[in-house]
Amino acid sequence: MKISIITATWNSGETLRDTMESVLSQSYTDYEHIIVDGLSSDNTLGIVREMEPRYGGRLKVVSGKDRGLYDAMNKGIALATGDVVGILNSDDFYTSRDVLERVAAGISDVDAVYGDVHYVDPSDLTRCVRHYSSRAFRRWKMLMGFMPAHPSFYCRRSVYSRFGLFDLDFKVAADFEQLLRLIYVNRIAIRYLPFDFVTMRTGGASSSGMASHKKIIRDHILAYKKNGVRSNYLLESFRYLHRIVDLTCQKIAALF
Repeated sequence: MKISIITATWNSGETLRDTMESVLSQSYTDYEHIIVDGLSSDNTLGIVREMEPRYGGRLKVVSGKDRGLYDAMNKGIALATGDVVGILNSDDFYTSRDVLERVAAGISDVDAVYGDVHYVDPSDLTRCVRHYSSRAFRRWKMLMGFMPAHPSFYCRRSVYSRFGLFDLDFKVAADFEQLLRLIYVNRIAIRYLPFDFVTMRTGGASSSGMASHKKIIRDHILAYKKNGVRSNYLLESFRYLHRIVDLTCQKIAALF
């Protein structure tokens, strides 16, 4: 089973080497790594060229103007030839060497799998500042804005062919809209895999800030309307209450 890994880059020179090293270190080798670059002006492509020989033909690289992160991801999926497709952001890296091996085993009889991720301090990659577990995810919880950790979402390419890619009308939550369309509306077969897939640096495109959260909520409401799903701002508010409780519990647990 071939797995296509999509990484979108734009001036990612400070972090991309870690991303690529984590792919190269995987025990599962039936993969292709597709890097879609948005005309970086730093040393991003230099790092790619330096590391390309180590892939043994399993690396594809394209560089050109795009309409942002989700457009780059769509380009990568369109280039993919694997049975399964996953996204690995250019400032993230696999938490362990056996991630792809466990994905391949877990997705054998379902359409998609997902698991956990954790966030680290960019100045200390060993220091976990937040853990995001998808264990409690259920389809119906998407009505409150919940979704599996998207960096852990690995899906059969045939599903994207049937139900579509990222909708570029969504600026900050196209990942939520896509998962709502796949998981809630079209009810693809999914499975939770109980392990940590990806280590993420804090400070991503939609991870912090009140203005960002407002944009996310607006995108979520638009996603419901566009997919004919009934939800509202009140249900969305429960997700933020849950997040506050969860973060508080994590901080308390860290003290002991």
